[in-house]
Amino acid sequence: MLIQVSEGAGTGPTELSAFDQALVKAGVANYNLIYLSSVLPPDSEVVFSGKPQNPGGNWGDRLYVVMAQKRTSQRNQEVWAGIGWIQDSETKQGLLVEHEGHSEAEVRADIQSSLKALANNRRREFSEPQMHVVGAKCHDFPVCALVVAVFEPASWQSNKPRFKLPLIK
Repeated sequence: MLIQVSEGAGTGPTELSAFDQALVKAGVANYNLIYLSSVLPPDSEVVFSGKPQNPGGNWGDRLYVVMAQKRTSQRNQEVWAGIGWIQDSETKQGLLVEHEGHSEAEVRADIQSSLKALANNRRREFSEPQMHVVGAKCHDFPVCALVVAVFEPASWQSNKPRFKLPLIK
């Protein structure tokens, strides 16, 4: 499975519009995002590209992601977001973590600490941690920093209901 990591930093008149611009820059704005817990399936390849990648699918489809995002409208405040991952070198299964904060050092330290703890919880050895972190500083308008790991899209048409709910009278 190819898991693409992309980033976006946005500004706007509101924190929500800054978040939307960050989603646009990351290439995932036109999907319904479904947040996953942070487990990489076997045979996963995690790649970062400086450009937004087209995850496939259509406007409004579900998109399965792990995402870190931090917003602020406080002038001169920084926001940072990051995703880190570790993998078994043979099976390529692994773990992702997402963290947000007000400094790059804080986010990087939290990612390192979480990945170490998750590996220890499983009593397993994994590769050296990899991570991607992005930040933004609020000047005149709200900002958002966002990093997203994209798993795969799914169409709403592919999941037809298997049963009908009874009508309540």
